[in-house]
Amino acid sequence: MTVRIERAGAVATVVLSRPEVRNAVDPTTAAELYQAFVEIDQDEGVAVAILFGDHGHFCAGYDLKALATGEGVSWGDSLHFGNESGDPPLGPLGPTRLQMSKPVIAAVAGPAVAGGMELALWCDLRVMETEAFMGVYCRRWGVPLLDGGTVRLPRLIGEGRALDLILTGRKVTADEALRIGLCERVVPSGQAHAAALALAQDIARFPQACVRSDRRSTLGQAGLSERAALEQEFAISAPVVLAESVTGAQRFSGGKGRHGDREDI
Repeated sequence: MTVRIERAGAVATVVLSRPEVRNAVDPTTAAELYQAFVEIDQDEGVAVAILFGDHGHFCAGYDLKALATGEGVSWGDSLHFGNESGDPPLGPLGPTRLQMSKPVIAAVAGPAVAGGMELALWCDLRVMETEAFMGVYCRRWGVPLLDGGTVRLPRLIGEGRALDLILTGRKVTADEALRIGLCERVVPSGQAHAAALALAQDIARFPQACVRSDRRSTLGQAGLSERAALEQEFAISAPVVLAESVTGAQRFSGGKGRHGDREDI
């Protein structure tokens, strides 16, 4: 197995481990990544997931040696976008077409390039080590972005900046990634997973119905008019008032979390 799941309370880390190819993904690994995230999404004991590449490499993209043999080239529509059985859709790198119901954080050490960058873009948040980097390195080999890169990158950093990275295939350092909004945290070398775990555990402390409803509304508003987005927000979030908000307000009234205290909640 090149993929394993490590659990720490309400946080599950999906670890990609193919060090001999800098964690590049072949069809077998893609299927394992996909199944790992399907399992996590269905596990009510998990509140937040982390994607982490073992041995100092996040992911070098699709395994070009596998591609050179023609392996995976014959993907059909059913593999990409689901099938009649209603199975969640499978992307070339695995989970990149899944719509997770809970947050996923990318813990990036070393390269997150080509399809590896697309995996990081699929996550909600990205924590990068100072020596980590991204880039559309597949530009050199005539391999297109098939795992959401042309969709998620411009939505995240804007069309002009996205085209700069997509057309040139240049290296993007952690400092630049933070500056242009391609990542949300930069941490010292060797600390990506620990920092992502601390962030995930912080998120997992909160009432999860509210976390998930706000996340769902935020991700679902793209392309909607303001009115339609507001209507959707209310439809998604109003039930949470009965499920969690009243009891949360009662805890506050009882003295919890006063003066901005985030610990005693």
